[in-house]
Amino acid sequence: MEPYELTLAEAAEAVHSRQVSPVEVVESALARIARVEPHLNAFTTVTADRARDAARRAETEIARGTHRGPLHGMPVGLKDLIDVAGTATTASSRARTGHRAEADSTVAARLASAGAALVGKTHTHEFAYGLTTPQTANAWDPDRVAGGSSGGSAVAVAAGAAAFALGTDTGGSIRVPAALNGVVGLKPTYGLVPRHGVTSLSWSLDHVGPLTRTVEDAGLVLAALVGHDPRDPASVAAPAADHRPGPGTDLTGLRVGVPGNYYFDRVDPEVEAAVRRAIGRLEELGARLVDVEIPMTRYVRATHWGLMVPEASAYHERTLRAVPDLYGADVRVLLEAGELMTAGDYLRAQRARTLMGRAWRDMLEAVDLIAAPTVPITAVESGRTEVTWGDGSTESVADAYVRLSAPANLTGVPALSVPVGLDSAGLPIGMQLMGRPFGEAAVLRAGHAFERTGSARGLAPERAA
Repeated sequence: MEPYELTLAEAAEAVHSRQVSPVEVVESALARIARVEPHLNAFTTVTADRARDAARRAETEIARGTHRGPLHGMPVGLKDLIDVAGTATTASSRARTGHRAEADSTVAARLASAGAALVGKTHTHEFAYGLTTPQTANAWDPDRVAGGSSGGSAVAVAAGAAAFALGTDTGGSIRVPAALNGVVGLKPTYGLVPRHGVTSLSWSLDHVGPLTRTVEDAGLVLAALVGHDPRDPASVAAPAADHRPGPGTDLTGLRVGVPGNYYFDRVDPEVEAAVRRAIGRLEELGARLVDVEIPMTRYVRATHWGLMVPEASAYHERTLRAVPDLYGADVRVLLEAGELMTAGDYLRAQRARTLMGRAWRDMLEAVDLIAAPTVPITAVESGRTEVTWGDGSTESVADAYVRLSAPANLTGVPALSVPVGLDSAGLPIGMQLMGRPFGEAAVLRAGHAFERTGSARGLAPERAA
C-alpha cells in the first residue's frame, strides 16, 4: 500500500511509530497529484516545494522527539478562498489575478502550527458562488460534476492527492461535493471555526470545515481548527469538547430524528433507499429512531437566498463596478441581482432565519441528531442544468443540490455528510447527520459508528483518474 492510500489517522500513526516518514507521505501525495491532476484539475496551484520543506521539518522534529500531533507532516489542500501568506488566493476567478495574501488566515496558521504540509490550493466555484465547480471533474467519473463550491478539496481527498482538505460551506458547499465524491464533509457549528483570512461569500452563513476520507479523520482535523479568534466577529468561545470519536459502535441511548417531511421529498429513489438503509444501520447499532417534522420548510429557499445574495453583492460591490467582465457570467448575474434587493427583503430574511433557528432548537430537544440525505441526486453530467422529478416537476441542478443542505446553514447547526453506498451508475451517495449547536461530538459519534460497520468507501476508483 502506498502512503497516499492511507487515511489521515493511519498515516499519522505510521509516522508516529516511525514506520514511514513525513517525507514519504508528502512525496506520495505529490506523485499522486502528478498522476491525477491532468484528468481532474482539483488544484489552482500545487505548492510542492513548500510541502517538501514542511515534510523535512516534520521529519527532523519527530526524530528529535517533538511530535505535534496527528497532522504533523500530513499533506493538506486548502480551498482557494483561504489565505496563506505569500501565495495567491484566486477564488478561482480572473478578478483576483495578481493577488497575494499578506498573512495566514487563522485556519492556515493553526494547521501550520500543527505541522501540516500544504500541497496546494484547490479549486472552488468562482468565489464559492455555485454548486458545481465546473473546472474540476468528479473523482469517480470525470464526465460528471465535482459538486461545489469546495469541489477541488473534495476531489483532492477522494483521489488521494491530499490526506485532508479544508473547504467552506454557505449553503452546502462542503457537504455537497463530499457526497458527490464519496468522502466525509463536516460543516461545524456556526462560529466554532474562525473565518479570519477567508474570502467571504455570505458573512452570516459562511463556515469553514474539513473534508476527509473518514469521520475519524474529520474529528482529528476539527480539533486543530477550533478556538475563539476575536478577528472574526462571529467566532465563539465554545465549551471544551473532545472532537475525536471513540472506537466503539454502540449507539444505545442516541435518539436519531427521521424527517417525515422535506428531506425525502423529490429525492432520487436510489438515494432514498441507501439513506434509509443507513438509518436502519444506526438503529441496529442501538440508536432509537424518532419521527420528526422539519419546521418552516416553505421558507428555506427564500430565506437562504434573501441572506446570501445581498451579502455577496455587498462584499463584491467595488470590484463588480470596477472589473465586471472579469467575473464569470453566472456569478456576475447573481451579484448584479443582489444589488436590486431591498433592505426590507433582507430584514425579513433575517427575521425568518431567527424564527427558524428557534424552531430547530425546539425540535432538537426531542432528538440528538437528524439523519437525512445530503443531496437528492448523485453527481449529474457536466453541463446539465436541470433535474426532472417523477412528478414531472423540474428544478435547477444548483437548487436541487442546495435544497437539503441550506437548513443547517440557516440554523447554524453542525452537519456531517458520510458516504453510505453507490447508485446503479457506481456514483457515491451521502447521508447527512445534523446535531444541536456545538453538538459535534454526537454527530461524529454516529458517523464514526456507522462507518466502522464497513460501509465507508475507499479512494475513488483508478478508472476515474
